Order: sequence, then C-alpha cells, then structure tokens
Amino acid sequence: MADSTEQTLFILAEEGIHVELTRAHLDAGAVMNKVKSPKAGAIVLFAGTTRDNFNSKPVKELQYTAYPPRALQTLLTIARTMKENHGLQGIALIHRLGVVPIGEESILIAVSAPHRQAAWRAGEEALEECKAKAEIWKLEEFGGDEGGVWRANRDGAEGVRVDSKEERIDGFA
Repeated sequence: MADSTEQTLFILAEEGIHVELTRAHLDAGAVMNKVKSPKAGAIVLFAGTTRDNFNSKPVKELQYTAYPPRALQTLLTIARTMKENHGLQGIALIHRLGVVPIGEESILIAVSAPHRQAAWRAGEEALEECKAKAEIWKLEEFGGDEGGVWRANRDGAEGVRVDSKEERIDGFA
C-alpha cells in the first residue's frame, strides 16, 4: 500500500494556511497541528464523514473527484478570506478524493483563533464556502440495484443517476 505522501495529490500552503487534496486517510490530529499557535485560545475542528444513507436510501460508499488545479485555488481563496475576515491564526482545509467508505472522513477543516467565537464562525463558514464553491463532485453509491448519483458536493444538490460502470468516470482524481 502506498504511504500517505504518495497519496497526497496537491498541497498549497502559506503563512497560517494549508489546503490539500489527497487520497490518503485523513488524520484529525495532524490537521489540528497545522493550525496550532501560541496566540490561539481556540482550535475548532470539523470532520465530515460518510454516512450510511441518503434520503432513506442505503449508501455503500462515496467517491469524490475534482478538477484539482481549480479546486485547490478555490480552497486557497476560501482559506485566505476566512483568515482575514475572522482574524484567524491558522486554517487548514483538507479534502479526500477517491473512495471514502462509510464512517470515514472526507473533509477536515481546522481553524485556530485567539477566541472561540471567531473559530466557531470561521469553521462553519469555511465549510459552507467549500460546499458552495470548490470544484469537487461526489458519486453516491447506493446498495443493491440502485446504482449511484453524481452530484456537486453541496447539500440538496440535484444529481445525475448512473446505472452502469461505463457511465462512471474518475475525472482528474
């Protein structure tokens, strides 16, 4: 099995900012370490996980794909905006690509700030911005003969049903 360094597809980082697309399992502790600062009184971590159902349908797994050059730039823009608007010490946005089984994390967002209110607000706003703007798509694989649905990585977004393996593409991921 490849180590996590070989599975990391893209990283952009600058002072207090880390954004990444990876096929590796996500490590919450490592992500929190990226935003730690002696000036921060709070670190907020959000972990988005694959659940076993969607609209009462059993979900087998999720598969994420992206247009990495654009998605990474979008994540960087979001991180810069959150850092500036909320006075953050650090922010890390890491999204997993490829197959994400039930119960595993697909996204980790960590933010650090001098005070907890700014960290809470920035963490939630960063998630909503990622879901609304990042060029990342998911295939929800349903159990049985249901097939799957490609959709933008947004809550409530309409999807396009795929019934056969030939209709599934891995895109750039």
